Formats: sequence, C-alpha cells, structure tokens
Amino acid sequence: MTGELEQSAERSLFYERFAADFDASMNRYEVGKRLRLIFEDVLGGRDLTGVSLLDAGCGTGLFSQAACRRGAAVTSMDVGEGLLAEVAKKCDSTRVVGDARALPFEDRAFEVVVCTEVIEHVPDPTSAVVELARVLRPGGTLVLTTPNRIWHPAIRLAGALKLRPYEGLENWVGWRALERSIESTGLVIRQRRGFNALPFLFPPTYRIIDLLDRLGATPLGRLMINMLVVASRAE
Repeated sequence: MTGELEQSAERSLFYERFAADFDASMNRYEVGKRLRLIFEDVLGGRDLTGVSLLDAGCGTGLFSQAACRRGAAVTSMDVGEGLLAEVAKKCDSTRVVGDARALPFEDRAFEVVVCTEVIEHVPDPTSAVVELARVLRPGGTLVLTTPNRIWHPAIRLAGALKLRPYEGLENWVGWRALERSIESTGLVIRQRRGFNALPFLFPPTYRIIDLLDRLGATPLGRLMINMLVVASRAE
C-alpha cells in the first residue's frame, strides 16, 4: 500500500517535472478552445476588473494570463515552483504552491474559480470539487472542465500508441458523478455542456469538431470527450 501511495504521489507531480516542456507539447487548438469557452462564452459578458479569481491547477499560466488581461486579481495555484515559474513569464498574478484537495486559502476567498482539466489528475476528484466550492464566495462562479470518463479507454489506447505523451495520474469522472459532487457542496449548476466530439489528434478534423461542438448543450453533449460545468453559490 505504501508503494502505491508513493507511486500515486509521484504521478501527481508529472506536470511539475514536465513544466519547462509543457507549452511546446500541448495541443494549442484544444487549449485555445477552452480559453474561448471560459473567457468568451462563460465569462465574456462579465466585467472581471478587480474580481478575485483563482486559477486552480494553473499549469504554465495561459488561463491566468487571459484573466489578468481582463483585469482580474488572479491567484495562480499549482503543485510546484517549476510550473509557477512558467506562469511568472506570462503574467503578474499571485502565485501559490498548493494541492487541489486541500487548497491553501480561506473559505469563500474568491469571486470566480476556474479549474480546467485538473481534477482528473488528483487521487480523489470529489475532494477537489469540495475544496473548489469551499473557497467560492456567495454569488461567485465556478467554471470547471474535465474529461468525460466514457472516453478514457480511447485515450489509454492513444497513450499506448505513443500518440499522447502523458504519464501522470488519471482519475476521470462521468457526468453524473461530476454533477453529484458539485451539487453535494450546495452549489447550483447553471450551465453544462460537452465539447470535443472527436479526438483532436489530427488538424484536418478540427473544423468538423468545431461544428459538432454546437451540439454540446444538447443530450449529445454528454457523449463528448470533455465536460464543462458552470456553477454558483447562492448569495
């Protein structure tokens, strides 16, 4: 059991070890889509000037950078200093080392919490959702994206074929599990949609994927690779 825990902890730090190469290796199409979904579709109608925003699991800082450009008071948090050093190259946010399962912040500290493609990389995604809700202020907004569990076998195959250079921890959840974990915290789900109907491995398919994304808010969205949920805390 001790060996398994140590292995899990080691895999949880994959992105920290990968920090210097992260930007060069990521799929810019997919990351660009998430940036548009969050900062244009979900938060596009909101003035973020001076708004306290937590980028939980900030990676190298692309989402923190986008929030800073919109005037938010951004706190960027991830598991190691290597990642935060990459964030510092992009924006002047407050940078904090922390664990999504035990966020180093006071209750109700942030007006907006963004957590994109993070909770699947912790040993217990539900504990991360509970923490994200804990630090959200009344009237605040949580924007969360994570992969859909029904696609995990296909992604594992991509890894086996060396089409996906990832060796970290993965605990994907499905729609119902995600919805239950959010609702159990007292948050109210305001929006849910799927995106990326097909694997985004080959550029010729990107236009088709974008067209299919229009169905993300329909029942067909629950079959897509990624899930987006927007939730709020009652005032």
